[in-house]
Amino acid sequence: MNTSKNYRIQKSPFVVPTDDGKTIKEHFGLASDGNSDISIAHMVAPPGWSEPFQTPKFDEYTFIIKGKKQFIIDGETIVLEAGQSIKIEKHTRIQYSNPFTEPCEYIAICTPAFSIDAVNREDQ
Repeated sequence: MNTSKNYRIQKSPFVVPTDDGKTIKEHFGLASDGNSDISIAHMVAPPGWSEPFQTPKFDEYTFIIKGKKQFIIDGETIVLEAGQSIKIEKHTRIQYSNPFTEPCEYIAICTPAFSIDAVNREDQ
C-alpha cells in the first residue's frame, strides 16, 4: 500500500536571517525544502527599508497584503498597495523599498527559486 502523500503542508517555514529589519519566511524554495524551481516567501518590510539596485536571474511575482511597497524598475517608480500585484521579468534592473510610515506585508514568488547568487545586487 502506498502511504506517500501527494501534498506537503508547510508549518515551519525557514526564517531567513537579515540585518535590515525585514522579516522573510520562506515556505517553499531552496532554503526550506531544496526546491530549485520556485520559492514562495511571506515578507514584512519595515518603514524606511530599502535594498540596493539588483538584476535578478529569476521572475518575481509580488502580492501586497498590507501597506505599500515601492519599486524602481528601469528608472520608473511604481508604488503598489494592498490587494495589488506585479510580475517582474528576470534580468530587469530593479530596486525594492518601503519609504512609507507603515510596514509592508507581502508574498513573493520567484521562478526559478530565489538564491543570493541569482540576485546580482549592485554596490550601495
